[in-house]
Amino acid sequence: MLEQPRTKRLTPAIPAGVPGLPEAVDNTRTRLLKAAAEVFAEHGYENATIRQICTRADANVALVNYHFGDKLELYTEVLRFSLQPGAGFSLPIVAAEPRAALRQIVGAMVERAFETGGQANLRFRLMLNEFVRPSGATARVVDVVLRPVYDRLREIAGAILKLPPEHETTRLCVHSILGQVAHFAHSRQMLGLLWPEMQMTPAQRELVGDHIARFSLAYLDRTPSSPPRTAGRRPGWKKRPSRGSSRI
Repeated sequence: MLEQPRTKRLTPAIPAGVPGLPEAVDNTRTRLLKAAAEVFAEHGYENATIRQICTRADANVALVNYHFGDKLELYTEVLRFSLQPGAGFSLPIVAAEPRAALRQIVGAMVERAFETGGQANLRFRLMLNEFVRPSGATARVVDVVLRPVYDRLREIAGAILKLPPEHETTRLCVHSILGQVAHFAHSRQMLGLLWPEMQMTPAQRELVGDHIARFSLAYLDRTPSSPPRTAGRRPGWKKRPSRGSSRI
């Protein structure tokens, strides 16, 4: 049996109401993407069904295959457009002042983490599902959404440390910076109990972003560049003598 030619896919139209996207004409494709974003956010990739999405979009099940090919491709499109940085979030150029670039990117990440409204909530739930239950689309989402920020942070930290972006010290510093942002972004309820006055108002968000940048720079500026070491061994590590051996 001859294989049927695949339908050529055009650039997906952008649905109204999907996080971070401009409004678009409400056609079948946009209705499917909007409904899929809501269903995936509510149930996660594994538990969401094409039938649920099509019922909410008031569309025929066969149209998902026509427009996207399968459930994974539909999910990938929803994540790609819902989670991309979008307006108000631009990656700074490292240039000659990496410290200023670090302050800029940290401030932007904190602001993005505390966006309000239905669109921001939908984006947060989609991203949280990926962290808790990684799906078949996770690798694509990492490459499209997270890796550009991660790579730029490695360039910035490496420039301050005078180390290559791929050096383990550079990477450790970047993960520490991301961890600080993630703490405030994903611990909102706990933060409210421990520090009720911290409501993450615009002024407080600026305070948090400035603190993370200054706290990180305090370490980056004091850390001497060093050659790579063997993974898993601390500086000054010495092999312990085996039991029964004599020391000279």
